[in-house]
Amino acid sequence: MEADMKRNILQELVKWKDSSRRKPLIMTGVRQCGKTYVLKEFGSLYFENVCYVNFESNSQYFSIFEYDFDILRILKEIKMLTNVEITPGKTLLIFDEIQECPKAITSLKYFCENMRELHVVSAGSLLGVALKQENISFPVGKVNRMQMYPMSFSEFLQAVGEEKYLEMFRDYPADREIAELYTKLMKDLLKSYYVVGGMPEVVKEYAESHNFQIVADIQDEILSDYADDFSKHAPVSEIEKIRMIWDSVPKQLAKENNKFVFSHVKEGKRGHELEAALQWLKNAGLVQMLELVQNASIPLSVNADATYFKVYMSDVGLLCRRLGLSYKNLMEETDSLKTFKGAITENYVLNELIVQKKHPYFWKSGNTAELDFLFEENGVIHPVEVKAATNTQAKSYKQFCKKYTPGTGYKLSMKNIALNYVDGTCTMSLPLYLVWNMDFYNDFA
Repeated sequence: MEADMKRNILQELVKWKDSSRRKPLIMTGVRQCGKTYVLKEFGSLYFENVCYVNFESNSQYFSIFEYDFDILRILKEIKMLTNVEITPGKTLLIFDEIQECPKAITSLKYFCENMRELHVVSAGSLLGVALKQENISFPVGKVNRMQMYPMSFSEFLQAVGEEKYLEMFRDYPADREIAELYTKLMKDLLKSYYVVGGMPEVVKEYAESHNFQIVADIQDEILSDYADDFSKHAPVSEIEKIRMIWDSVPKQLAKENNKFVFSHVKEGKRGHELEAALQWLKNAGLVQMLELVQNASIPLSVNADATYFKVYMSDVGLLCRRLGLSYKNLMEETDSLKTFKGAITENYVLNELIVQKKHPYFWKSGNTAELDFLFEENGVIHPVEVKAATNTQAKSYKQFCKKYTPGTGYKLSMKNIALNYVDGTCTMSLPLYLVWNMDFYNDFA
């Protein structure tokens, strides 16, 4: 079966293309999440031609940006090297792996000021890291930004030929129980996604062969590439620290209390010694950080504690691989998997919330309660409780609702769909395989 690798971010790119306030676009995202593929696809669908410049594979392009920032001259020389006609309004100009050429990043300011009508997009696997480097003259206010992530569960369903379930559940009523025929199937698809994850090459292989061994081999290659990046691109003083933190993330996630503790990375190490290394992993898109909120009032960002956080991986499939878990492991509901399942489920939900631009945090009340996630939307706070199985007893959720009386909240588990009230909070109980459709149920509630 040929995999359908459609990405939802294409819709955002079309909005950018048609926007009257359009500026050159910078797209960031973890290595191998599909940035190049989606930009070329976007170009082929919506433009007469595409001019593709890769700074990593062809250093010849560097010299073009060394002399000055005369846009007409730059375009003339790019045209000479690529043999592609560049016409504003008809051509998509792609600068790939742009972090390799800092002056090309600077040039985006001049594209914005002097040739706004030309559609320019730039991307890079370590662009997030590069943009944090102080020696790059970043075009502040002259670019649009877009973040890309690994494939979400809904994109995975489409890729493996199960998009009919997306249609079926897109407007599924909250008061109608889902038949067992579908619940079993959707649970199995979700467990497949836990193991496969959202890296496009991995998803494509799984969709076409359903061979978990080849899936694992490709994931190992990706993880190896990430390790190479540490050596090649990180500051020499940070390489070993980055490796230590990277190795520590799955272990700390699997703990009962999965707050990230620097001293658990290596005995005797303190936060200030390791902070830069953790930030490097975050800027590279390899990890996501979830900050604590103790006072759940708006805006959450002001009340967040940046010193108390959890660290998750950007892809749940790579997490499973690093934990040594297979599809067979996940299908067997053994007690030994209990902690791992909790970590995997949380990581999955976090990734889905981030893809939906929910900007989540977590909440604690002393040692008595801890809520997995909360986010604010349109001035309203939504609590989210996550359970890996069907047990939805959620004392912390109840405590949160009693204290803050939020309008709507979510309980996510393997239980069936339901709508009820918890201490006055309209609570949507959603199966984990419907997290992608939370917005619909928020409106429903």
